[in-house]
Amino acid sequence: MKKTIVFTDLDGTLLDLSTYSFDRALPALSALKQEAIPLVICSSKTKTEIEYYREQLANHDPFISENGGGIFIPKGYFDFDFQTGTVDITEEDDYYIVELGARYPVLRKAVEELRNEGFSIRGFGDMTAEEVAALAGISLKEAAMAKERDFDEPFVLENSGWQREGLLRAIRKNGFSFTEGRFFHLLGSSDKGKAVAVLIDLFRRRLGEVSTLALGNSPNDIPMLREVDYPVIVQEPDGSYDSRIDIPNLIRAEGIGPAGWNLAVNEFIRRV
Repeated sequence: MKKTIVFTDLDGTLLDLSTYSFDRALPALSALKQEAIPLVICSSKTKTEIEYYREQLANHDPFISENGGGIFIPKGYFDFDFQTGTVDITEEDDYYIVELGARYPVLRKAVEELRNEGFSIRGFGDMTAEEVAALAGISLKEAAMAKERDFDEPFVLENSGWQREGLLRAIRKNGFSFTEGRFFHLLGSSDKGKAVAVLIDLFRRRLGEVSTLALGNSPNDIPMLREVDYPVIVQEPDGSYDSRIDIPNLIRAEGIGPAGWNLAVNEFIRRV
């Protein structure tokens, strides 16, 4: 019998965008724990932010930060040596870290270069915690955590209507990549899908064949959704689905954010 793995985005998916609560997903979260199904958070949030929510969730599984830039694996989680020469693996506190993304100082330098080319962009690194809090609608504490970045620079683009396509070309020309969630994000060559693929391979080595589900709501989730057996998107606050997400076998859950998450996960557990 196949083992089950669940991957999830946070903002607008497991977390309600207005309250940052996962209360509406509690029945499905309880069912995952009862069935001992790993829940892997895969978010644009930083390590510190994800740890904040993992503590609330009593979650002890690996997680993926900053749009696939880093995979954090608790020491002892996999009972085999997974260090290889193909990716950079470091140790920090209680984790092994698989580093897939460009380091933050490199991304900050790229932001400066893009500004020098005439693009009106401001990254989180240009903002105070107060500015990030106001922009993202989060607390000052959460904003401070959001600024502790390693692999991804969220930014806003002024005059985005006429600068966007030129910016995309410049980012690619300079050897970087770009995605969107609640904000624009400047990345190296990493994405959520590449990180999810690494973890699926590790879970297969530990468990044998696995059945995989992923839940998201934004374009930055597309690479993650493409890597799993059951890709799910939840509804936006207005009840719509993001029309930019259109991949084979896509499941559109009925319910906004964590309410849709709860229904989709419970249905997945019932079927699989």
